[in-house]
Amino acid sequence: MEPDAPLRVTVLGSATPFPRPDNPCSGLLVEGGGVRVWVDAGTGTLAELQRYVTLGDVDAVWISHLHADHSADLLTASYGLLYAGLGVSVPVALFGPVGIADRLAGFLTNGPERSPVEKAFAVEELYDGHVVRLGGLTLRSRGVEHAGPDAFALRVEDEGGGSLVYSGDCEPCPSLVELARDCDLFVCEADGEGPGHHSAAQAGRSAAAAGAGRLVVTHVGSGVEPAEAVALAAAEFPGDVAHADPGARFDVTRRSRTPGRTTTSRASSR
Repeated sequence: MEPDAPLRVTVLGSATPFPRPDNPCSGLLVEGGGVRVWVDAGTGTLAELQRYVTLGDVDAVWISHLHADHSADLLTASYGLLYAGLGVSVPVALFGPVGIADRLAGFLTNGPERSPVEKAFAVEELYDGHVVRLGGLTLRSRGVEHAGPDAFALRVEDEGGGSLVYSGDCEPCPSLVELARDCDLFVCEADGEGPGHHSAAQAGRSAAAAGAGRLVVTHVGSGVEPAEAVALAAAEFPGDVAHADPGARFDVTRRSRTPGRTTTSRASSR
């Protein structure tokens, strides 16, 4: 991968709260600045990841929170890294909430000795304001409001000024809007209004409050069709809106700061 390649986001899955035929749970592949980052490892995303890169091509994994529909495929990824004979370089950097290593070990340990998850993953625990540089990318994490375990949103910026923000799972909150301020692409969940989540309309309002360039709604709750979620978000947001269809790819480029209202977005599917 070229070090000066622009940011690109590929949707690995967007289903909630369990995978559906042809749609795994939450996961993105973020590429740019010479590195590849697997963002959220929901159930089924490891298989989809391999449509685009090998497991050994992944430079880092970033996990928003420890619900299974965002993290369960770390279990199978650890087996792949350690026992599949892939010849990959381990450990792979893993950024996730406090306790992520012990959570993995608790599931994988089958005897008196703790599972060696640290051989597969070099774990660095997230905190509000965490920043890390990977190749030509900067990853910034903010704590967000979510019912249940600690949760984080992510901002990724490249050296050319392109920026994308991923909400993880959270309800509308000031820290998310601050993180997403003037971003070029905002990927926001829309699992349904209620504690810990955005509705599609709320995703549109958060994107508008942040002054985002484009909005992609993901993790849309049951009972709402993707086209309906896009329409609900577009009614609240004066910019391009799209749904996170599995396989959709979004190129992130710097934009002018005067977006116009449409309900389309430049994306290509596999």
